[in-house]
Amino acid sequence: MTDAATANERAAHDAEAIAHIVPLRTLAGVLAALLVLTVITVAVSYVDLDRFSLLVAIGIATIKASLVVLFFMHVRYDNPFYALILVTALLFLGIFLGATLLDTIEYQPAIESFRQANPAP
Repeated sequence: MTDAATANERAAHDAEAIAHIVPLRTLAGVLAALLVLTVITVAVSYVDLDRFSLLVAIGIATIKASLVVLFFMHVRYDNPFYALILVTALLFLGIFLGATLLDTIEYQPAIESFRQANPAP
């Protein structure tokens, strides 16, 4: 391989490595969405949704994580397959954590009776 061919390959690789510049308007919109979702998360914590409180909180956290990764980590502008895999993985993580944490509802009456029988000093 000649030096010219190597230089051309290096230049092509460097051209691909240029970062995608996200418009400030898009970043501000994502930031606003994250702030709104944070306010919703705090508001939901004051509302008693019974056993759905946890599902709502994990759902909102999954959406927020997806926004951060897609826009602030520029995965949205990479190969679309990577974004699909990432969002799917986050969705399943949210489902698995939600299903696992819902098990705590089963033991909540025993925990409450223990707390009533043994008050904190």
